[in-house]
Amino acid sequence: MLSPLINRTYRHLFAAQVIALIGTGLLTVALGLLAYDLAGADAGAVLGTALAIKMVAYVGVAPVVSAFADRLPRRAFLVAMDLVRAAIALSLPFVTEVWQIYALIFVLQSASAAFTPTFQATIPEVLPDEAEYTRALSLARLAYDLESLASPTLAALLLAVVSYHDLFVGTVVGFLGSALLVRTAALPSPKPVDLRGGTYERTTRGIRIYLKTPRLRGLLAFNGAVAAAGAMVIVNTVVIVRGMLGGSEADVAIVLAAYGAGSMVVAFVLPHLLERVTDRAVMLSGSWLLAAGTLVMSVLLGTGGLPARLTAALPLLLPVWFVLGAANSAVLTPSGRLLRRSAHAEDRPAVFAAQFALSHACWLVAYPLAGWVGARAGVGAAFMVLGILAVAATALAGRLWPSGDPVEVEHVHAGFGHDHLHVHDEHHQHAHEGWEGPEPHAHPHRHAPIRHKHALVIDRHHVAWPRQG
Repeated sequence: MLSPLINRTYRHLFAAQVIALIGTGLLTVALGLLAYDLAGADAGAVLGTALAIKMVAYVGVAPVVSAFADRLPRRAFLVAMDLVRAAIALSLPFVTEVWQIYALIFVLQSASAAFTPTFQATIPEVLPDEAEYTRALSLARLAYDLESLASPTLAALLLAVVSYHDLFVGTVVGFLGSALLVRTAALPSPKPVDLRGGTYERTTRGIRIYLKTPRLRGLLAFNGAVAAAGAMVIVNTVVIVRGMLGGSEADVAIVLAAYGAGSMVVAFVLPHLLERVTDRAVMLSGSWLLAAGTLVMSVLLGTGGLPARLTAALPLLLPVWFVLGAANSAVLTPSGRLLRRSAHAEDRPAVFAAQFALSHACWLVAYPLAGWVGARAGVGAAFMVLGILAVAATALAGRLWPSGDPVEVEHVHAGFGHDHLHVHDEHHQHAHEGWEGPEPHAHPHRHAPIRHKHALVIDRHHVAWPRQG
């Protein structure tokens, strides 16, 4: 799994990701303590609102930024977004009003919505070999899981000797370290992009490619299942462990560690598994496990099958959380392979931004649903509602992404003419008059009718997925 780290550029990018993740983890702890200082008993409402603002920024900003980010040097853009995040984190200790938290969080998460998809779209260009890229995806999954375990521990150790305001300094250091590592990485030059489309066309390009590609429509449904099960874990673990079972904060951490452990185990085995089993089979199995684990919890809570004492409940709770974490990783880790396979290099930032926005839109629905249903009808009812949603999303994913999804698709083009930036490939075999300039170039040209077979993605020549069968 560590072989991608031999690549110097990827090694720098991965280190940047890890350092920024640790900084973000410290920010999460510090923000909760800051909210308690400013709002007291209403701190939960403040954090809930901040989380909603984060999701709104992710959903709304990522596609817009992707429409214009390719006009800037990629490395400079990524460094600039890290510096913006560092500046906002440095400002947070000085806020005195709750509304200031909301405003700063929106700006910080908008910068993250610009940074993350661009960063993710760079990795397949740094690691063009699919096997190496798959290992890199597993490493990224491990980094996220380890951060969820390490950051709270590091924060607790730091809080023993410093105030929570100093945790924001750790966040600043994380973002500055990320900026420095990205600055020293030799990133590949972005592919030439035709800039003549209007703002609407450029802003929606990634989402249009995404929604017209069967495997990505299936991925969107999988995102719904992940959000449904994941929201229950994130929102209601503390309710179950502390409120229902009388456990401590340390017990909450133990249960969440089981979730992270399941995710890490699957991240370790996936690179080898995906050499033998299709992405669809792995993701579909993981999604059904998410739905099953969520429904099992609804049954345990609804029938009184979960003991009232924590020590008796843990032998049931820990395995379910482990399975949910493993299933989560089985669905999420291969998603980058699908995105890489479904777009040209020049369109990947837009498609990764579409995944970023659409997946977080699922979380924007699932988070409040998990909280509201749990508060009003009980946690067991919330697990039932979200479990049913996970079942429906998984069944929909299997239907939207049919089995036997080929990379190369035989299809027919009718004759047509148009004008766009292009190189001469199987679609462009035409005469020139000498003024057109070097490739890639743009000039009016006509395509003769053709029937052929190649790796198919949605683009100017393939505006809809051809019917199969």
